[in-house]
Amino acid sequence: MTTSPKSKDPLHGITLEAMVNDLVAFFGWEELGRRISIRCFTSEPSVPSSLKFLRKTPWARAKVESLYLFVQRERRRQGM
Repeated sequence: MTTSPKSKDPLHGITLEAMVNDLVAFFGWEELGRRISIRCFTSEPSVPSSLKFLRKTPWARAKVESLYLFVQRERRRQGM
């Protein structure tokens, strides 16, 4: 019996939709748009439109992933 090694990627198993939903719940659309200045977060934001843009735009997705990881580190640091 072989077991697959646990992924060292901190984003393994986390969907882009889960990241966006978590960031919106944590910051709200307005603050998220200030932290990552892209139109899908600042002009009539919604999860579906944001996902559509982020899936086609690697640099924007990287910013979302980076902010998500930062929030997760801060939560762990603060014991949340």
